[in-house]
Amino acid sequence: MDNTGMNTKTRSRPAVSLLLTSVAFFMVALDALVVITALPAIHAQLGGSLATLEWTVNAYGLAFAAGIVTASALGDRFGRRRVYVAGLILFSVASAACAVAPTVAMLIARAMQGVGAAIVTPLSLTILTSSFPAAKRGAVVGIWGGIAGLAIAGGPLVGGAIVQLSWHWIFWVNVPIGIAAAIASARLLPESYGPARRLDLPALPLIAGASVALTWGLVRAGGSGWSDGLTVALLAGGATLLAGFILRERNAADPMVPLRLFRSRTFTAANAATFLQSGAILSAAFLTTEYFQLGLGYGPLATGLRLLPWTATPMIVAPLAGAFADRIGTRPLLVTGLALQGIGLVWFAAIASAAGSYGQFVAPLLIAGVGISMSIPTSASAALGAVPPTEVGTASGVNNTMGRFGGAFGVAIVTAVFSAHGSLASSAGVVAGYRPALVVSAVLSLAGSAAAVAIGRRRAAMDADAPLSSADRVPAIAGARS
Repeated sequence: MDNTGMNTKTRSRPAVSLLLTSVAFFMVALDALVVITALPAIHAQLGGSLATLEWTVNAYGLAFAAGIVTASALGDRFGRRRVYVAGLILFSVASAACAVAPTVAMLIARAMQGVGAAIVTPLSLTILTSSFPAAKRGAVVGIWGGIAGLAIAGGPLVGGAIVQLSWHWIFWVNVPIGIAAAIASARLLPESYGPARRLDLPALPLIAGASVALTWGLVRAGGSGWSDGLTVALLAGGATLLAGFILRERNAADPMVPLRLFRSRTFTAANAATFLQSGAILSAAFLTTEYFQLGLGYGPLATGLRLLPWTATPMIVAPLAGAFADRIGTRPLLVTGLALQGIGLVWFAAIASAAGSYGQFVAPLLIAGVGISMSIPTSASAALGAVPPTEVGTASGVNNTMGRFGGAFGVAIVTAVFSAHGSLASSAGVVAGYRPALVVSAVLSLAGSAAAVAIGRRRAAMDADAPLSSADRVPAIAGARS
């Protein structure tokens, strides 16, 4: 059997692949947001310090960030379906462990969930795009992006509803869904592999360690400041490990992440846009949730409902944007979408006050929502469409990792700005910090729009089988192999 092709024992069923990967990705994407909503209820029953409560979120995020690139490499080597199914099983078992765990044990179980999510997220996208012809890649990634939007929109709503019963059900609900998805995926999804190459074992601890240290450093910077000793040590250590990973990949016979991919101007620009896009949307969501609850006095469920003009639009717009990208290319949609979100966020920041009427926020939320709905699917499409089909697993892992780093970076930056200008002690203090911090989120979005200008004019998804043209290349990373 050709190790770069489909397993002939399982016929590709595009519609089935779309359904199964969408359900699993929705479960994983929703879980992180739902758990945040449930944290007060978890703390009320299990107790523990505020730091312990925070680490129920951070343990998941760090394991997620550390595992993405490794999961993509393992999928390419041992079979994407096989590793994907293992990730679903791990996520389901870890969810059950979270549901019954006492305080400290939940930290370990949440980290296990993060590893499962790190496997499911990039491989769901890789399996999905591998099941469809290149000409339809933008459309199916648009649907995948719409699923992400549905998870964002539904997180506060689902979390608020389930917590009314018991916080345990936030985890229990994953178990039957995850197991059913694993069984169906093992039976119905096609198997596919990446390029036939050995697993670069020395690179695994380097990229995992770099991901953990950088993400942890960014998370800590948001609360302890950029000059905190541990923050500096984590960021410096992460940068050192990342440099070691790059040197290793430059000299490895079979690199985990071939550095030649970054010679593509489109691939590099798409990942830069993804980093800034994630930083903008996650930081803005974090800030605006706090503003509605602590600044305006709405409850968690009411806040989720009022954010729907922004967070629910990807369900409608993202699939349309993905399909349209197949016709005109990803650059116009990505540039315009991130610019629209930046404009919407600036408008929102300008009118925010301690006595703001909700009606005035609907228009800027809609503008920002339409904008991010255009960019979510097209940033991923641009990154995956810039590489040959055999490299889509690696490209998906890199793109998802950039998104995780971007989100942590964005939240850390806006937290520092908020703390410098305001506080959580009063509504006025919340507004004083919220407005300049939200402007930073808008700047990140506008910077992402500017980065996306460098994406090639060609319709990347249509040309995925073709070699990179000279117009689509940028100078290689220093020392990268051709």
